[in-house]
Amino acid sequence: MYTQFFGLTEKPFSITPDPRYLYMSPRHADALAHLLYGISESGGFIQLTGEVGTGKTTLVRSLFEQLPDEADVALILNPELTTQEFLTAITGELGIKVPGDLSIKALIDGLNAYLLDAHGRGRRTVLIVDEAQNLGAELLEQVRLLTNLETPKQKLLQIILIGQPELREVLSRADMRQVAQRVTGRYHLEPLNQVDTSKYVKHRMRVAGASGSVFRPAAIREIFRRSKGVPRLINVVADRALLAAYAQESRIINRRLVRRAAAEVFGDRRTGAWRRRLAAGVAAVALAGAATVGTMYWLDRFAGVPEEPAAEAQRPPVAPAPLLAEAREILAVQEPAAEVQDTTPLAELLADPTVPKDTATAFTTLFGLWGRSYEPDGQPACQQAQVLDLRCWFQRGSVTYLRSLDRPAILNLIGDEGGQFQVVLQHMDTDTASLAFGVQTFRTSLADLSRYWYGDSLMLWRPGALQGEDLAPGMEGDGVRWLRASLARIGDDSGAVPDAGSAFFDSDLEARVRDYQRQRRLSVDGIAGAQTQIAINTDLKIPGTPSLTRAN
Repeated sequence: MYTQFFGLTEKPFSITPDPRYLYMSPRHADALAHLLYGISESGGFIQLTGEVGTGKTTLVRSLFEQLPDEADVALILNPELTTQEFLTAITGELGIKVPGDLSIKALIDGLNAYLLDAHGRGRRTVLIVDEAQNLGAELLEQVRLLTNLETPKQKLLQIILIGQPELREVLSRADMRQVAQRVTGRYHLEPLNQVDTSKYVKHRMRVAGASGSVFRPAAIREIFRRSKGVPRLINVVADRALLAAYAQESRIINRRLVRRAAAEVFGDRRTGAWRRRLAAGVAAVALAGAATVGTMYWLDRFAGVPEEPAAEAQRPPVAPAPLLAEAREILAVQEPAAEVQDTTPLAELLADPTVPKDTATAFTTLFGLWGRSYEPDGQPACQQAQVLDLRCWFQRGSVTYLRSLDRPAILNLIGDEGGQFQVVLQHMDTDTASLAFGVQTFRTSLADLSRYWYGDSLMLWRPGALQGEDLAPGMEGDGVRWLRASLARIGDDSGAVPDAGSAFFDSDLEARVRDYQRQRRLSVDGIAGAQTQIAINTDLKIPGTPSLTRAN
């Protein structure tokens, strides 16, 4: 969207943990050095902690690119598992054949045999547990016991625990002293200071292809003030500032634009009135088609914003009208023109301990919308879905993106104190969303939702006979016939069933896939992967598919 306007190759402030965008501040360099040291040494635990959004996961991704050739790594991203599930996940990560009975003893015996064999071949095995603050006492004890797998001279498994500051509190308990005594290295990742925040913003812009300075120094100081140096919050504020600048046709981001962006991100109600007036004005201008520099200046005045100093007020040529219309549509959706009535403040729901907001409850609700049952004590949710001919699709996106795919989804919400909660987005209209907390459903405004949702979501979809495989140029078979016929049906309003034609994925079909992806604003790669197949199923309106926007 705004990438073309600023001459970027991609969005520079995505919250996806991409190692290419890792800015190696002195703090991150020290943390990475601790991790690499932990892999090169044998025995005990290495502990890395940091506040939510400080870059721990991105650091782990970067670690993978610098691993010694002789290192084998098992990465556990979600440790909220039973002991059996935890050990099964480790064996799966290392490619160990899972024993038939899946007993804890059989799993440990298999892991021990693998570690002895790897040691004999001169290889190191490393277990990395992310979000380790969620490890229960029983599972932590099992992790400790894994360090007992050893030869007479050295440990066979190096364990790295990565988590939020609560991990330090957990390990400081008296009943955890046996685990704490085996921690041979500790490092706490602090947020960035103001100097590093400036370097961080400029680094990400350069990686994304920026050829010049977009953020003024005062704008970066405001980003630091509002984000307190937390990289994830820097990303969210800077991304929203780029969108706001793009909608106003300004290629320079000043302090005022950052204040506006931060107000939207953090829910500053003091600016609510001008945001509502601005959204209404933008929508009116988009309908009238008056995308001019003068009109955008008038919108500034209509919003009651003081005129910029001359140095700040230089405005570039007008961006392409379709792109501006898209930005205005998104702003209009995210900022409704009036307060929504009869909604429940999301802050109250997140703070209410009687309202269920856990992962198991969310999956139970989502499975139920598909007419399926979820077993909280059974296999991992996505494995259960596969048995039921469904698939999981995790993505990071916007409200507009979810509306486009039109599936109920589990949203990961981040509360004011940094806690994470899972709820089901069950229905959505122009201004409001219906959120399911177990059997209870509450309506909240989309503006309120945007204060706690940073784009992480998971939905279910039904791949049908394709079994969820990607369809790429050069492939041949019934899946290609389905793809060809489906695209023809979507493009034909007559209602007739088109002839599937050739079963070979040729260059003509690739071009049609690319056109479809471009029209649906998907990633344009010519490959019909999960995202493209979900969009196709949405457009085909397949019966039995729960809808996010239509009555079921």
